Amino acid sequence: MTDSRISNMAEILTNYSAKVKKGDLVAIRGGTSASSLIIQIYENCLKAGAFPYTLVSLPGMDEIFYKYANREQLSYLSPISKFEIQKVDVFVSILSETNTRRLSSVDPQKQALTSKSRQPIMKTFMKRAAAYEKGGKSGLRWTLTLFPTEAYAQDAEMGIAEYEDFVFEACYADKKNGIQKWREVEKNQARVIRYLKGRKKVEIFGPGTELKVGISGRKFINCSGHNNFPDGEVFTGPEENSVEGRIRYSFPACLSGREVDGVELEFKKGTVVKASAEKNEEFLLSMIGMDAGSKRIGEFAFGLNYGIKQYTKNILFDEKMGGTVHLALGKGYPESGSRNNSALHWDMVCDLRKNGEVYVDGKLFFKKGKLQI
Repeated sequence: MTDSRISNMAEILTNYSAKVKKGDLVAIRGGTSASSLIIQIYENCLKAGAFPYTLVSLPGMDEIFYKYANREQLSYLSPISKFEIQKVDVFVSILSETNTRRLSSVDPQKQALTSKSRQPIMKTFMKRAAAYEKGGKSGLRWTLTLFPTEAYAQDAEMGIAEYEDFVFEACYADKKNGIQKWREVEKNQARVIRYLKGRKKVEIFGPGTELKVGISGRKFINCSGHNNFPDGEVFTGPEENSVEGRIRYSFPACLSGREVDGVELEFKKGTVVKASAEKNEEFLLSMIGMDAGSKRIGEFAFGLNYGIKQYTKNILFDEKMGGTVHLALGKGYPESGSRNNSALHWDMVCDLRKNGEVYVDGKLFFKKGKLQI
């Protein structure tokens, strides 16, 4: 018997997040541990008159790839992947890892090489996603979500039942009226965006943090459950040369199975001029050194989901935490006005709930993580 919360989640993903409609070519990606959700989404797509297909990965395949792939294989870009990203109408991707530390011992240079090789795919992805936002017929809809597994529960220091409750509640999938809840989130965040429209400068103050970010002429995007699920943030692409000062990220920054703790960055004219970490500093330096854009900020965002109250070592949830900000190193989203290009996109979260303040054009916007508008 399928958990009713899984059915609720699949309904939201199909009918609200991805907006699947008749005739859509829909790719559903995930691991075997998420099979119950994959099957439910597949069924819903068929009922909507779409043409769904599945891309199900087996545990450990990425580990085997990095162990045995030579340099040519690491940098190879499949023509099938190129064709797919040009043709598919909807991508639904489900994180469902059974071992989040599987790649901890992989050479970061190998990971960087593979990331760089996939840049043409990401460029097409971003272009088509931006086209959809502008109402283009060739646009791409995409949704990224997570299925609760033992691995994620262990990272969050929860039992599996507790973690399932956390995930389904954060997604508003614990009850039947989830779609209505997400429409309310969209409406509330639209008010925040109206306030931020036309503003020029954001100043962030917190422990180890004194940072200025230019947002003049940039557009804030309302993230309310369509692309990331769950959601609850508004973001923009800051002016490329505007970031000045220093920031200490409150939580470990996780990427490609690596956990980098105690990250501190110093910026001048938008570029990282000094970077350090208490744990896995070598990996941090390797990632931000992969290309020219990886040392710049591609995304700046306010976390506004106050239903997410604790750090879980999963950025899909952690970056949405109400009372935080996150700044992503690397590639920005064109629809926000960002022109920063990179093979990297690495979100890192700064917690402002205890001692932080944020000012927008000199006026108090955040105080101890609470909106002041």
